[in-house]
Amino acid sequence: MKVILKADIKGVGKKDEVINASDGYARNFLFPKNLAVEANSENMNKLKAKQNSLKFQKNQEKEEAIKIADKLKRISLRIKVKAGENGKIFGGVSTKEISKELEIQHGISIDKKKIDLKETIKTLGVHNVEVKLFEGVTGNLKVDVISE
Repeated sequence: MKVILKADIKGVGKKDEVINASDGYARNFLFPKNLAVEANSENMNKLKAKQNSLKFQKNQEKEEAIKIADKLKRISLRIKVKAGENGKIFGGVSTKEISKELEIQHGISIDKKKIDLKETIKTLGVHNVEVKLFEGVTGNLKVDVISE
């Protein structure tokens, strides 16, 4: 019997996957626990509509990420910090500070987890920071760290 899974089931399949299950397994376990529905034409059409909606939404998000990546290429973010005489920063510039300053200075909201910084910036000057916006879409941001 063909069924559409409503949840991930270890050893069986993932959510929204169409699988072949034995009649007894489907009727006695999957259906009563609301883990699957029968793969009839109505349910298959619902699944297709859901998949098309998700695909459209992902395309929209990817287009938005590409636009933001293009904006980031042209931006130079200035961050003022306290520094010693030899150019060493007291503390460091973290992804949280970069995200916050990007929001304040340019109105671009990016989650700090998407900013790929190997370690905090601890020296003055211009640093290139990679921002992972979406699957396969990355942007480069120039961060200019200056002394107060």
